[in-house]
Amino acid sequence: MTKADDEARGKRVLTDPNAVSGDPALPAFLARPAGAPVYQGFPILEESLTEGWRYGIISALDDEPEGSTWGDGFVVAPDGSRAGIVWAVGEFATHEILPPDAQRWGVYGLAFSRPVREVAELIACFRGVLPELRAIHERVRGTPRDV
Repeated sequence: MTKADDEARGKRVLTDPNAVSGDPALPAFLARPAGAPVYQGFPILEESLTEGWRYGIISALDDEPEGSTWGDGFVVAPDGSRAGIVWAVGEFATHEILPPDAQRWGVYGLAFSRPVREVAELIACFRGVLPELRAIHERVRGTPRDV
């Protein structure tokens, strides 16, 4: 299989085993209880905590030696609001994939600087794009950067 085959096939989705589901027959991300935040059911990497910001992981990292070159996740801002992240290794401008709505301040495509093999590298890449995420959050939500 080629890398293009892998990308067409998708990735395994990670779930938070402690997340409450609105339907016991479904995972929490498919059956969010009333009032639960968007991305309920996906794990938040508490070790990613950086000045109040945290990264939530959706797609599993590849088990290949070269690591993951793309993935899905989300960010939790210090005010508790969330935005989706679709990342890929490369050099390109951050761009809006979905506009802000009542549940999140958008979904954004972001460039990571290198392939990701382990959680520590994922967190390092997240911290590398955090200034861009802060600026987007400030623009969309009107929240000062130092919150």
